[in-house]
Amino acid sequence: MSDKTDTTEWRNFYGRIRGKTMRASQKAYLAEDLGALRPRGVGRDENPDRRPIDTAAIFGDARPVWLEIGFGGGEHLVHMAARYPGVGIVGAEPFINGVAMLLGKIRAARVTNLAVHPGDARDLMEVLPADSIAKAFLNYPDPWPKRRHHRRRFVTPDHLVPLARVMRAGAEFRIATDIADYVRQALEEVPRAGFALACESGAPWEDWLATRYEQKALREGRVPRYLTFRRL
Repeated sequence: MSDKTDTTEWRNFYGRIRGKTMRASQKAYLAEDLGALRPRGVGRDENPDRRPIDTAAIFGDARPVWLEIGFGGGEHLVHMAARYPGVGIVGAEPFINGVAMLLGKIRAARVTNLAVHPGDARDLMEVLPADSIAKAFLNYPDPWPKRRHHRRRFVTPDHLVPLARVMRAGAEFRIATDIADYVRQALEEVPRAGFALACESGAPWEDWLATRYEQKALREGRVPRYLTFRRL
């Protein structure tokens, strides 16, 4: 990010932020719906001093808040919001086409317990108060398969330490991936950041919804793994 002011190198853990030309309906979702769903105080222009935001203000009450890091097309995010209406879920996704897809799904499902940050999850984690997130999801993150790019993966200290800071003690952190080396790195790095491995499985969680990324992985013969960690 060009506006990062400290000396830490800011490596993106995601790929492109724009794809093919969006449909007129998707452009309308962005224009009409996104503003009301964005959590206030996350953007650097509106909060340059990076003051902590009030998570209760996002949903209007003190309900538990969950976080999905990189929601892709939003299938899992909307599914979880519908299944757990008493929880507020914040999704962060820099790929604007994915944001537009999510907004269409939110309209169709009529869920009201979602907030959407159309950008880097690190911007959100910078301003979330400590111990404010009750559950977090990382589903099929960008694998950065080349060895020289492994430091760009989310499961590195630059990303995991800020995540651990905002999660409550005992909070669950789920990772789904079809990349064996990503599993290896997660098993090494996530515990070092302040989490304990609760479960590693080839079977998904009971409330899991298969995403289009998972369906593609299965078609191409890759084997998904599901990791569950708990914040110490």
